[in-house]
Amino acid sequence: MNRTAKGVLLSLVWCATSLYAIEIANLAQAVDIAGKQRMYTQRMLKDYAMVGMGNTFGDPKADLTQVMADFEDHLDSLIAFNKDPQTEESLLKVKKMWEPLKAALSETPSQEKAGKLQEELDALLKQSNEAVGLFAKQTGKESGEIINISGRQRMLSQRMASLYMLKAWGVNDPEFKEKMDASMKLFKDSLKRLEASSMNTPEIEGLLKKAERAFFYFEMMNRSSSKFIPSLIYKKSNDILHNMNRATQLYTAQETNTEGQK
Repeated sequence: MNRTAKGVLLSLVWCATSLYAIEIANLAQAVDIAGKQRMYTQRMLKDYAMVGMGNTFGDPKADLTQVMADFEDHLDSLIAFNKDPQTEESLLKVKKMWEPLKAALSETPSQEKAGKLQEELDALLKQSNEAVGLFAKQTGKESGEIINISGRQRMLSQRMASLYMLKAWGVNDPEFKEKMDASMKLFKDSLKRLEASSMNTPEIEGLLKKAERAFFYFEMMNRSSSKFIPSLIYKKSNDILHNMNRATQLYTAQETNTEGQK
């Protein structure tokens, strides 16, 4: 199947899986949704590596298709919601970078292309992170930054997993240790910041503790010379993702309720 045919097929799949772009009601939700875009860049890389290895745990092929559709829908929704010129410029850069990546991710995974894809997704991550920061800045509140930090933990869960997946696949990344150490340090430091937040409720505190326990697995693995187990990496990273996504939603709901009471 040529690239044009693949593009048509992918478009049909997107139509089937994501008919409507989401609606964003306020800036707190925009920070949450924009934060998911960061996470998606690393989740797509994790899925790509899993498919490339022929590992079907968690159905990474279907997940990749869905995440690609969500990334595009969320981006369109953020652009439609935004009214700030600087943020608009940042989002349009994301859109421009996304188009060639969409085509690359639609092709059969290849070890030879994985290194370049990782570089391009990391660049997309950086640009997406800029957009989140601009939305958080628009809120003008500490709560916006807390939502941003909590949402970033979702990304870090998938970043740690994608780095390990590429290594397990046999893709050589000379900066693997540097990237992994930096990601783990940022996750741990951010967790401490969140644990000290005045926005915490008993439910949020419980979710942070669960995320911390799952993160401990990555700390152990980082100190071990044992062989990586892709299915276990996939599960633990998704445990963190699930708990931090819920915590981010709860932080967002608090801010939304506060705005509604004014």
